[in-house]
Amino acid sequence: MDYIKEYKSFISSHYLSDGVRITAGIVLPAIVLNHFNLLAVGVVVSLGAMSVSITDTPGPIHHRKNGMLACIVINTLMALLTGLVAPYHLLLGVLIVVACFSFSMIAVYGARANSIGVSALLMIVLNISDHLTGWNLVINAGYILAGAVWYTLLSLLLYSFRPYKLAQQALGDCIMATADYLRVRAAFYEKEVDYEKTYQQMMEQQIVLHTEQNLVRELLFKSRDVIKESTTTGRTLLMMFTDIVDLFERTMTSYHDYKALHDAFNDNDILEQYRQLILELANELDEIGIAVKSGRESEDTGLLAAHISTTTEYFNTFRDANRTAENVDSFISMRHILNSISDIAGRIHTLHLYTAYDKELTKKMARPVDLDKFISHQAIDWKVLRDNLSFASNNFRHALRVSIATLVGYIVSLLLPVGHSYWILLTIIVILKPAYSLTKKRNYERLVGTILGAAVGMLLLYFIHDNQVLFIIMLVLMIGTYSLLRTNYMISVIFMTPYILLLFHLLSNANFQTIIIDRVTDTAIASVIAFLANLILLPAWEQEQVSSYMLDAIRSNKKYFTAIAAAFTGNPADNTLYKVSRKDAFVALANLSDAFTRMLSEPKSKQKNSTRLHQFVVLNHMLTSHIATLSYYVKPLSAKFASPDFIPLINNTTARLEDAEKIIGEMPGEAVAPETLPHNIIQQQLQHLLQARRKELQQGILQSDTQKILTEFKPIADQFNFIDNIATDIKKTGMQWMEE
Repeated sequence: MDYIKEYKSFISSHYLSDGVRITAGIVLPAIVLNHFNLLAVGVVVSLGAMSVSITDTPGPIHHRKNGMLACIVINTLMALLTGLVAPYHLLLGVLIVVACFSFSMIAVYGARANSIGVSALLMIVLNISDHLTGWNLVINAGYILAGAVWYTLLSLLLYSFRPYKLAQQALGDCIMATADYLRVRAAFYEKEVDYEKTYQQMMEQQIVLHTEQNLVRELLFKSRDVIKESTTTGRTLLMMFTDIVDLFERTMTSYHDYKALHDAFNDNDILEQYRQLILELANELDEIGIAVKSGRESEDTGLLAAHISTTTEYFNTFRDANRTAENVDSFISMRHILNSISDIAGRIHTLHLYTAYDKELTKKMARPVDLDKFISHQAIDWKVLRDNLSFASNNFRHALRVSIATLVGYIVSLLLPVGHSYWILLTIIVILKPAYSLTKKRNYERLVGTILGAAVGMLLLYFIHDNQVLFIIMLVLMIGTYSLLRTNYMISVIFMTPYILLLFHLLSNANFQTIIIDRVTDTAIASVIAFLANLILLPAWEQEQVSSYMLDAIRSNKKYFTAIAAAFTGNPADNTLYKVSRKDAFVALANLSDAFTRMLSEPKSKQKNSTRLHQFVVLNHMLTSHIATLSYYVKPLSAKFASPDFIPLINNTTARLEDAEKIIGEMPGEAVAPETLPHNIIQQQLQHLLQARRKELQQGILQSDTQKILTEFKPIADQFNFIDNIATDIKKTGMQWMEE
């Protein structure tokens, strides 16, 4: 790991910016009011600020503003309502159950709505131990309201100073995620490559990359200022994002039969040279990503171009010395890989230029396609909520699970002599997730992080007695907590636990050993309750819903393929349809990979034929890669080789994918695709060209018209044949998965 690169990336990331903003928003009210001897008031105001910060997640500014405004109203009402029923255990129990169910159900409206619900639940939990009456109850809610309003104004003010900063930081992360994807692909060129491990890493990285791309898409395409293209910065960011998505697609076009390449070239170092070139591409992207995040211009040193030139000369010499009629196919593949590397390097050079935010460069920007087609909109429709009020809905089952688990936690807190018992409820709420695997992972991280964090806090309090030093340390721990909350939960909890311990120590000077024991005990109790609830209470296993992800992957890949293949039959290419179908295919592939990864964390008895499912996921990755490869040849060669001869092959491929849909979706109807294509005219044409070229090589003819045509036509024909064969394998694998 390059620690210097990781440090630069983190320092310039929106995660650190978020951590600093949230910490300042929470701490400043307490510091200011403490100056006027109103520390108790300051703590309540800070609580209001903290509750709203939960909803202030990255996204379009109007979404953030609306989320925080909704949170202000709901949390103030919840503080009032909790204060009214807090003295009455029965009423409080009813409130907990109803609130947990209601605020968990609003997750059907998306991640931001879910964060509003979590914030409201935390507000209830943090107020159950305060037995206020009369005007004190109203005043307490007023302080919470003041804190919430303060944080909202702070967040919006900071955004107004740097409206493009979050988009730049997210785009930089997206570029660096693309670099990491390239590094994974480079592993295919290692001599002792572990194909299964590399495919798994590739799937995991594609999930990460999809998440980063989706965030940038939301920030750019849903932000009115950017869509209007009113500034050089906005136009440049749009151009950079479009190019990095195109670059990612180009990286997928470098997929080849790696086993065949290793069989042909493992005895020399040509594959290692290719691997080093790909790693250099990744390093260049990292430099661009960090530059974009920090707002500075990156520098193209020219070393990458020089290395590509040297490798190209080496390849040409090596090919001329070793090419035979038998290995001509392998050399053609190696030539195309090198062309892909050169093309990606050219795109990287363009990205370097974009970081200067040159106004003249943005004038060359083509009018973007309909951006609205690339984003999803979540309307607040009551029908969506009603449709999810059934046991078939994972959200409904999760809401019931949270309600029952928190009620059990509340009863346990009343029966057992534990201090700060609201920690039990708080921990249950943050641990329980809709998916079993996510809850299991969060449970482990919370428990282990709390124990390790408690040890850190104990050491700090044991050796450091200066409150000013402890306060500074607490600020650092707070920044670490809120910066890492969405990226590394365990480390965030390790920071969070000593931060809370120091906070209690500074506020009340209580015995830190008692606080530590309470914290660890309450977390352990909550972890047990959450674990049992996750296992017993209406669990949602991935095998119950993975078929929907499989169908989405097949349908989106079929749509992606037909959008590309149409250009080779003489139809004009529809750029908007192509880009939308590409986005849908990438999203569906990432969702399928994510579902498979979650399934692997579930009990073996709940995994439906994971081996076959893994094969299915890998086949869909290969299918998307080959379609992406085919798309590369649309612009330069589709018009030249357009022919109705492609139509039978295209129809056969789509028929196989439709058969796979019927099998996995358990739809009625007979299979429509034959086991083999009777007359593959494209393959016959390719074989004719190959035979002619082999004869020329045997006669010593190195350059000819046949060689030029073969160089252009073979990759197109290969991709169509690869796609057809993979579609057949997807159908067979889907059938085997359904039968076992």
